[in-house]
Amino acid sequence: MLDLTRERTVVTGGDGFLGRHLQAELLSRGVPKGAVLVPRIEEFDLTREDHVARMYREMRPTVVLHLAAVVGGIGANRESPGRFFYGNMAMGLHLIEHARHAGLKKFLQVGTICSYPKHTPVPFREEDLWNGYPEETNAPYGIAKKALLVMLQAYRQQYGLNGIYLLPVNLFGPGDNFDPRTSHVVPALVRKFVDAKERGEPTVVAWGTGKASREFLYVEDAARGLALAAERYDSPEPVNLGAGFEITVRELTEKVSRLVGYEGQVVWDASKPDGQPRRCLDTSRARQFGFQATTDLDEGLQRTIQWWLRERQK
Repeated sequence: MLDLTRERTVVTGGDGFLGRHLQAELLSRGVPKGAVLVPRIEEFDLTREDHVARMYREMRPTVVLHLAAVVGGIGANRESPGRFFYGNMAMGLHLIEHARHAGLKKFLQVGTICSYPKHTPVPFREEDLWNGYPEETNAPYGIAKKALLVMLQAYRQQYGLNGIYLLPVNLFGPGDNFDPRTSHVVPALVRKFVDAKERGEPTVVAWGTGKASREFLYVEDAARGLALAAERYDSPEPVNLGAGFEITVRELTEKVSRLVGYEGQVVWDASKPDGQPRRCLDTSRARQFGFQATTDLDEGLQRTIQWWLRERQK
């Protein structure tokens, strides 16, 4: 077991949605504040190898938790597939290569559920990861992330680098990205319904048919899962991180509408893509290092809505 209280831990993407919650989780576990280091983009462009090398020299980490990503919803993936592939591939490539030069004790790579094949049987098992091509709209992002799993396994074999790979399902919670151009489904829905209620709009347009299913993990649960894996998991096999339940986008949309208190009608725009048909994870491997989600979906959605209502007034 790795005692993170004795390590210098770099959290890439530490100022992002998951990163802020992970920093809080590490501090709550007794990690000294000065031992959690966040390379900010103004100083370190992690897609550039010289910047990555300088980050390792100056910050001198013994552990790296790599959360930074070029990420967005279906619309953003369709608009910028090249940028999504390059940004994620370049960051991981340089960070892992320089991790072995630095003699790092542990490297944790956050992958993506988008790496799974489009028609993966539910529940997704880690063994299914290579059984087909990802859903087309986010395949460049998913494949770039999945390539880093191969890199970590290869570096473990050749150089002895202790690299682990986590596959979180769709995250949500306070502090999420609510920008309508790049947000994922939960914050996008929350913002749509809050705005429509405020303006008295009779209808809200939702993308797709609503038939696709998703699984959602509350961000504080995800942060706890990453910390547990960093402490206790040392194997090369990837690990699903999820809540272990499935809900259709239509059911989710109706739930958010109800929790917001919107009384109008939802209109489905079937010309827009649904994305991957179904998502629900087998989370048994994560239970090996003590992780299980504890936040109920309705409770997590209510906290997210309340956070956004406060935040938008600032």
